Amino acid sequence: MSQLRQGCLWESVTPLNMPVHRLTGEHKADVCVIGGGITGLSAALHLLERGRSVVLLEGHTIGHGGSGRNVGLVNAGTWIRPDDVEATLGHPAGSRLNAALGEAPAQVFALIERLGIDCQARHEGTLHMAHNAAGIADLQARHAQWTRRGAPVELLDGARCQAYCGTDKIAAALLDHRAGTINPMAYTQGLAAAVARLGGRVFQQSPVQRLTRADGHWQVQTGSGSVQTQQVVISTGAYTEGDWNALRQQYFRGYYYQVASAPLHGAAADAVLPHGQGSWDTRTVLSSIRRDDQGRLLLGSLGRVDNKPAWFVRRWADRIQRHYFPALGKVDWQLHWTGCIDFTPDHLMRLFEPAPGLVAVTGYNGRGNTTGTVVGKALADFLLSGEAERLPVGFSTARPVSTPGLRTAFYESGFSLYHAGQCLRVVL
Repeated sequence: MSQLRQGCLWESVTPLNMPVHRLTGEHKADVCVIGGGITGLSAALHLLERGRSVVLLEGHTIGHGGSGRNVGLVNAGTWIRPDDVEATLGHPAGSRLNAALGEAPAQVFALIERLGIDCQARHEGTLHMAHNAAGIADLQARHAQWTRRGAPVELLDGARCQAYCGTDKIAAALLDHRAGTINPMAYTQGLAAAVARLGGRVFQQSPVQRLTRADGHWQVQTGSGSVQTQQVVISTGAYTEGDWNALRQQYFRGYYYQVASAPLHGAAADAVLPHGQGSWDTRTVLSSIRRDDQGRLLLGSLGRVDNKPAWFVRRWADRIQRHYFPALGKVDWQLHWTGCIDFTPDHLMRLFEPAPGLVAVTGYNGRGNTTGTVVGKALADFLLSGEAERLPVGFSTARPVSTPGLRTAFYESGFSLYHAGQCLRVVL
C-alpha cells in the first residue's frame, strides 16, 4: 500500500508548461486582470480576441487556487434550485441567470474544442444522487423545475439508477445531460496557454499590493513592478489576498477536500460510475464521487483535511468507499488535498463595479469551472461595450458579509464533527 500524502492530484498529473515570469518594471495595457484562475483567464482570452492588450497578474502560479484544485465537475446552474434563484433575484433577473448558467457547460466544452485543450473532457453528464427520502424529494423538485425550462435532465431510479451509479445505496439520481467532467488544472493551464499565444502578458508570483486611480487611469502595483491601465478585472475568488482588496468582505471562506486512490482495475472498479459521470450526493455535508481518466477513485467533501492526520483522512475515505462500493475491497489511497470556496449567504455570486473601469466578482459557491468561464467572457463583453445587460446578473448592492471569519469557523467545526462521526461509524 502507498503512503497517503498531501498533494493535489491534478498538479501531479498535469504538465505545468507555463513559464513563470514575475512582473518587474513598468507596463501599460488596456486591461489588467488580477487573478489567474478560470474567470481571469476567460476574461483575458476574450478581451485579446477582440483586440485589447492585457496584462494578467497571478499572486502564486496558474491553477494554484480553486481553478486547479476543484473536483472537475462541469455543472449547469447554481448550487440552489432554479425556482429559488428567481425567488431571490426576482423573475427577470433570476431567469437570466438560470439561462446563462444552464448553458454554461456547452460554453466550456465548446471553448475546450475550439482551443484544443487536452483536459480529459467528458461530456457525459453528472449525477446528483439521493441518499434518502428527503434527497429523492429534492431531486424530484429539481427535475421538475429544470424540465419546465427545457433542460435535458433525467430522473433515474430502480435498476437504471443502480447501473449508472454503480451502487445499491442510491435510490434515485438526477442525470444532467448538459454537464460533464474535466481535469480542472489542465483546463486552466490550457486557457493560460491560449492567452499567451494571443499576446497576453501573464505574470505569476506577482501579488498585487496596491490599486489606485489617478489622471484617468488605474495603477496596479506589485512588489517589483506596476501596470498602468484603463480597466481592471479582479477575479481572485476565495484566494483574495491583501488589505487593499475589499472583496474579502463580500464572502466567507469555506473548504473542500478530496482524496484520490491509485488507479483501479477489474470488474468491481469498472462498475463504479461506468458511464463516466461525476457525482455528488444529497447529504447536507455532501460526498462527491468521480473517477479520472486513469481509473482513480476521487472522493471529496466539505471541510479541510490539510490540518488532520493521514489516518483520519484514510478512515473517512474507507468509510465512504465501503458504504457505496464495498465490492472494491481495500483501496489504496495515495493523495489528499484541500481547496477554498467563496461562499455567500444566499449561494449566489456577486458582481461589482465599485468605480468606472473596475469590475470584480466573487461568490461562485463551488461552481467555478462553468461560472468562471461564463462570467469571464461576460465581464470582457461589458468592458468592451458598457452594456450591463450582457452580464448574467446585475451589479450587486449587497452589504458585506457579517463576521466572515466566524462563519468560516462555525461551518468548519460542524464539518469536522460530522466527518469524525463518519469515521466512528456514528453517522454517514
